[in-house]
Amino acid sequence: QVQLVESGGGLVQPGGSLRLSCAASGFIFSGYAMSWYRQGPGKERELVATVTSAGGSTNYADSVKGRFTISRDNAKRTVYLQMNRLKPEDTAVYYCYVPKGRLGSWGQGTQVTVSS
Repeated sequence: QVQLVESGGGLVQPGGSLRLSCAASGFIFSGYAMSWYRQGPGKERELVATVTSAGGSTNYADSVKGRFTISRDNAKRTVYLQMNRLKPEDTAVYYCYVPKGRLGSWGQGTQVTVSS
């Protein structure tokens, strides 16, 4: 059974940084690309970043390029999202996602609030 558990969210001032983690279990972690999505208040869920199975390639939404970095540690079965120079518009629930199963699998999400 796939389990994804996010952590690291919180309240941060504009310009600050946070590091999100997603601990995975129940599948062959090193065999899958992993992604972070987010859903802001009143908005649709959007793709933030993706890292390939071995970590050799990454992709980002235009809105976070140059500020966010996705990475993974296959030995620890964990994917990370380092978020720098945070803006109020980054406020959202951030979800970890793996394309495992018919509809893919999601974590429960972690809240990130950027506010002074």
